[in-house]
Amino acid sequence: MQPKIDNVRVNLAERSYNVRIGQGLLARSGAEIAGLLPRPRVAVVTDENVGGMHMDALRDGLGDVQAVTLTLPAGEATKAWPEFARTVDWLLAEKIERKDVVIALGGGVIGDLVGFAAAVLRRGVRFVQIPTSLLAQVDSSVGGKTGINSKHGKNLIGAFHQPSLVLADIDLLSTLPARDFLSGYGEVVKYGLLGDAAFFDWLEKNGPAMAAGDAAARQYAVRRSVEMKARIVERDETEEGDRALLNLGHTFCHALEAATGYSGRLLHGEGVAIGCALAFELSQRLGLCAQEAPSRIRAHLRDMGMKTDLGDIPGDLPDADGLLNLMGQDKKVLDGKLRFILAHSIGSAFVASNVDTAIVRQVLSDALAQR
Repeated sequence: MQPKIDNVRVNLAERSYNVRIGQGLLARSGAEIAGLLPRPRVAVVTDENVGGMHMDALRDGLGDVQAVTLTLPAGEATKAWPEFARTVDWLLAEKIERKDVVIALGGGVIGDLVGFAAAVLRRGVRFVQIPTSLLAQVDSSVGGKTGINSKHGKNLIGAFHQPSLVLADIDLLSTLPARDFLSGYGEVVKYGLLGDAAFFDWLEKNGPAMAAGDAAARQYAVRRSVEMKARIVERDETEEGDRALLNLGHTFCHALEAATGYSGRLLHGEGVAIGCALAFELSQRLGLCAQEAPSRIRAHLRDMGMKTDLGDIPGDLPDADGLLNLMGQDKKVLDGKLRFILAHSIGSAFVASNVDTAIVRQVLSDALAQR
């Protein structure tokens, strides 16, 4: 019996596409993408870690579809100009045409970089996301945000370019190291916190089973996360309004990532989880949400074995003013003012741009003092 495949449609007029979620999708990738191909040939870009684990299975799944492959180094450092230029030049050398399909096989780094390469190649070629990490399945593979990092900050160079299809194979999550899985879980929790209190309740009950490998729980969590992101993207494709809600925790997170040099000291989803806790702490200090909300969030993150506080980040961090300066480079700065995603309660977030910097500094100072 074939495993159940969930389908979430992202409705964006002529840029609409399906997100397919379930087990065994890599093995049937050829059938899934057949309708997109003008000729039986694709270009696949992956990294050394993912390629070693999954490239042979993808080739088998593609069947009669020929795949030319570029393998990039693994890690966040790949998401920058040198490997981006290498990717674009390789796609041109392989004579990839506008109607061809480029496949991004990997986590968020590969998905973002390959999506950006597809956006600029011949002014836009189609691409398919096959996200191999939990973080990529629930967040970065959906919505069309593509890009690379600059020495000035994360994701500052990029374009909106929607994929033609996303294949989120739940089976691939079983190959993730525990830390990488939990990093992705930081983005899953974010969805409950920003707009679905019932989903957060479900995660409190089922999160440990997810982490332990429960495939049904994993599939439901990915599907619910993708549904929430799809509906927000449909309302606000290019982040003029509601889509900013998806950045809950990210203003803090991006500053912490910059402070740790985008290194293994802090994975993105770990920073998101800590950032969400800080965003609720800030909301509580501003009198917006109940006092127990930040504690409840931290308790769940601890139950999952995740980083919850600045004290969980190894090594030195800048002081509160240093972190505030790093926040000033964030893409969510508007007219020189920091925008935060704050909350009235778990499941009820909103965008705020008139936050008192002194209170933000105090939240950071108190968090740093507990290290």
